[in-house]
Amino acid sequence: MAAAAFTPPSAERRRHYHHRRAGSMEPGRERLEDDGVQTLTSVEQTKVEDIVQEVFNVYKTNHHDSQFVLQREKHFHYLKRGLRQLTDAYECLDASRPWLCYWILHSLELLEEPIPESVASEEKLLDYLYSLKQPDGSFIMHIGGEVDVRSAYCAASVASLTNIILPTLFEGTAEWIARCQNWEGGIGGVPGMEAHGGYTFCGLAALVILKKERVLNLKSMLHWVTSRQMRFEGGFQGRCNKLVDGCYSFWQAGLLPLLHRALHAKGDPALSMSHWMFDQQALQEYILLCCQCPAGGLLDKPGKSRDFYHTCYCLSGLSIAQHFGSGDLLHEVVLGVPENRLQPTHPVYNISPDKVVQAVVYFLKKPVPRTEEEPVAD
Repeated sequence: MAAAAFTPPSAERRRHYHHRRAGSMEPGRERLEDDGVQTLTSVEQTKVEDIVQEVFNVYKTNHHDSQFVLQREKHFHYLKRGLRQLTDAYECLDASRPWLCYWILHSLELLEEPIPESVASEEKLLDYLYSLKQPDGSFIMHIGGEVDVRSAYCAASVASLTNIILPTLFEGTAEWIARCQNWEGGIGGVPGMEAHGGYTFCGLAALVILKKERVLNLKSMLHWVTSRQMRFEGGFQGRCNKLVDGCYSFWQAGLLPLLHRALHAKGDPALSMSHWMFDQQALQEYILLCCQCPAGGLLDKPGKSRDFYHTCYCLSGLSIAQHFGSGDLLHEVVLGVPENRLQPTHPVYNISPDKVVQAVVYFLKKPVPRTEEEPVAD
């Protein structure tokens, strides 16, 4: 019975699609075919596809030159208003004020607007990270909080930027993250949980920072994440059998540069040297047509409300889709008018690459702090 109930990774709850070339923005778009068996998932998916198709049809009717436009000025004013005053709707996010600052400031940075600089105390930061570290290598989100992959990524991210990655701080962390990768190929919040785009990004990015990404089954993860790009909408879903959501434009698409780098290091000969392993133009099309609020700000999908979270990660995903590689290997694909081009974002930290360099250079000049947790070498 157990064997009969098990769905192998290769099947992955396969959906059946058929081509509907007429009325689609691109010939290759495929709509869901439910084979005459409706489920809650298939009904909701069909509703989303109908809404997205309507957006495509309206655009084609009103824009014969097919010029996609990022409404930079409107997004800028929406974000600047958020820095000055938030509405009552954000009261439920009172404990997320640091995230709100990040979402707004990073969005402004991608739009090439100036942001203020700040400094950090690495000694207090190191003490705090040690207070969150668990015996199995994981980290809790805060004192008294839950364990999951997000906290391991946050710890690795800030520790690497501030030059406080010490051996005992991340002892066992890579092995714990590896246990979070499940049969689907993606990573769950904790071992044994369903694979999820946000957790998968956090897990892989943390391992890239720790230089231990090879503890994962990278090919299995690649298969999982590339299957999350929706065949009709062009955006990404966060989990198998879920709806498209603009925020996964970063959480899922952001995985592909990390996987590209890891597989290149292993000598994979099939890798492209000009594009990521997803449809970059289809993702840009979804963001520009379906995720922009006319009054400024970006959103999950048509019919949803704008917010700073989706503004940040839609713009971050748009940047990933526009830029491949760097230096001599830089290859840009900007859909629509040239003014749509965003600043590149670092695929590991999701801040601008030059800010990463500035932080690393600044903290490398300072002595590495010591705590009671870290023994002094003889």
